[in-house]
Amino acid sequence: MNTGTAPAAVLAIDGGNSKTDVALIGPDGAVLGSARGPGTSAEQHRFETSKVVLDDLVGMVARQAGLNPAGLIAEHTSAFIAGVDLPQEEERLAEELNTRTWTRTTRVGNDTFAVLRAGTQRPWGVGVTCGAGINCVGVSPAGELTRYPRAGPLHR
Repeated sequence: MNTGTAPAAVLAIDGGNSKTDVALIGPDGAVLGSARGPGTSAEQHRFETSKVVLDDLVGMVARQAGLNPAGLIAEHTSAFIAGVDLPQEEERLAEELNTRTWTRTTRVGNDTFAVLRAGTQRPWGVGVTCGAGINCVGVSPAGELTRYPRAGPLHR
């Protein structure tokens, strides 16, 4: 593993059922590369295809930034993907992404959690989307998570 500083700060992935956006963000907040592709999901029947889409999109943004997609491209991956509805699905996706050499650390969650990061500096709030799985998530000021999938709430 490369022991030097990674060229970018964050590899950001927002994978929804209909489209996936990937961006590579520099240490100064500048967008070094971005790409949009087909939807991705961690649901069992779409997972293998989604992994190929993610690999392709990450390769695109790395090449845009002049980086080798097979090497270390950022310090941290932040991936919010459709179908990551339960804690065990977060673990499964994190394990899969950690097999890549893209970054040193990885954080995964449902794509609805990405709504919480848009437009605010606060680490807590409520995000609501109109989607196929989890449609509402909440994070308390103390960091407690609540998810509301179509079938009802799941507290963690």
